[in-house]
Amino acid sequence: MKAYGQALQVETCGDRPARLIWRGRTYPVGAVLDEWRFGGRWWLGERSRSCFLVQAGALTAELQREDGPEGRWWLARLVD
Repeated sequence: MKAYGQALQVETCGDRPARLIWRGRTYPVGAVLDEWRFGGRWWLGERSRSCFLVQAGALTAELQREDGPEGRWWLARLVD
């Protein structure tokens, strides 16, 4: 997997990702392969987050959503 750490736009269905928009292209999420919680490195001020391993078109990606009112989404890693 290649690390990215880039913010991206994700459309959801409930609390799960349904579609992601990355580099100007839309990728529908066909399957959520795994999901877990990460508590964050509290000593660095990181928020906890929800993590998802998804199959979205030709992409297999790890997406993360920070807890909190903004709920920012990140592309953490892609399978290359």
